[in-house]
Amino acid sequence: MEGADEFMKYRSPLVSRYASKEMAYNFSDRKKFTTWRKLWIYLAKAEKALGLPITDAQILEMESHQVDIDFAMAAEEERKLRHDVMAHVHTFAHCCPTAAPIIHLGATSCYVGDNTDLIMLRDGFDILLPKLARVIDRLANFAEQYADLPTLGFTHYQPAQLTTVGKRACLWLQDLAMDMRNLQRARDDLRFRGVKGTTGTQASFLQLFHGDHDKVEDLDRMVTEMAGFKKAYLVTGQTYSRKVDVDCLSSLASMGATVHKICTDIRLLANLKELEEPFEKEQIGSSAMPYKRNPMRAERCCSLARHLVALLADPLQTASVQWLERTLDDSANRRISLPESFLTADIILSTLQNITEGLVVYPKVIERHIRHELPFMATENIIMAMVQAGGNRQDCHEKIRVLSQEAAAVVKQEGGDNDLLARVQRDPYFAPVLGQLDAILDPKTFIGRAPQQVTRFLSEEVRPMLEPYRAKMDVKIELEL
Repeated sequence: MEGADEFMKYRSPLVSRYASKEMAYNFSDRKKFTTWRKLWIYLAKAEKALGLPITDAQILEMESHQVDIDFAMAAEEERKLRHDVMAHVHTFAHCCPTAAPIIHLGATSCYVGDNTDLIMLRDGFDILLPKLARVIDRLANFAEQYADLPTLGFTHYQPAQLTTVGKRACLWLQDLAMDMRNLQRARDDLRFRGVKGTTGTQASFLQLFHGDHDKVEDLDRMVTEMAGFKKAYLVTGQTYSRKVDVDCLSSLASMGATVHKICTDIRLLANLKELEEPFEKEQIGSSAMPYKRNPMRAERCCSLARHLVALLADPLQTASVQWLERTLDDSANRRISLPESFLTADIILSTLQNITEGLVVYPKVIERHIRHELPFMATENIIMAMVQAGGNRQDCHEKIRVLSQEAAAVVKQEGGDNDLLARVQRDPYFAPVLGQLDAILDPKTFIGRAPQQVTRFLSEEVRPMLEPYRAKMDVKIELEL
């Protein structure tokens, strides 16, 4: 029955259903509390190196118990103390009796709490960035493959001038490239909170080092470097500024908006039967309608992207209500909003990679849709050809207008095909250009510089961006649907 207990309480589907193992671990209790212990070890090592009476034996004892956390004891301690950090100080001290007097020496709770959050944010970005690079890579390959395949453009979701399948994909890629830059910048801008004390003044450490300011600065620098950061924030309150969380989650929410737009486009094109996401051999689209092939992956991305965008409200409001050096009303909120943002972004990127690795294009359907609309779009070209053959522009315009209205009536009122071209061919007025109609109506003459734009965009902006991630490009995503 013990195994069934997990089904008796709510489990976040972000972890139980969707998230990758690496991102789920990044925000796990195991990662969090082993990082706390690492930070206490870093602090002790630096304090010893700067002259405080800490022994090698104490540090070795702490290192030997870095990962063997008694979670049951920590939970019992927290029930008694109502303080999570002190509960883990006591639990660590229990297995490190020699080091117990110097664990957490001079520090405040935010030394382990905030610094661990910053490590998790940094590591979270390091998980997301290669995944985003793979999505961009797959979509770039798709854009290159279909760079010159004409397709109807849509404005207001009404047929417009032609573009190409690859050029449309580049519109998606441009937004994803912006997201890549935003995530990389947010990651690179992260600093360590470091060793700052209860209100950020480092007063406790100044006292420990008997007023030696240089040693306090050295302590801050040494611990920051041990944690793998190049810089620490020079000023903090008790916490690092909660604007940092806003900055990180803004980049993720913005990426959520990008993914929602891309996947909405895919869903619209799936309705037109021009483009489909991958569909498994035994996958069921509908329990009632066996013929359906629903774009469920794209729908999942849209659903989760809305959640990712909505999560941005949390850090914005939290940053705005932090009083003076800090208030604790940030804590419970951040336990939810920070992990959920990264978990959601992780799921979205994994799903989108799966989609972009298996997009299916139906050129014949696209061609049929072009044939249906192109005669209307070609009217200006027909007029120009008639003028070049000696015709009057205004007379030709009126002829085309009348024939176009007649053809439109057939399409809209009778449900027939667009027969404008046949009407033009039957009208003796257009005899001078009948031999040119096939060339005039070649879809590739309506796509402008779309193929050239694709080639230049991929070579100048997209491919160079992916170079740092080449070693991680071969990972494929198999979704557990």
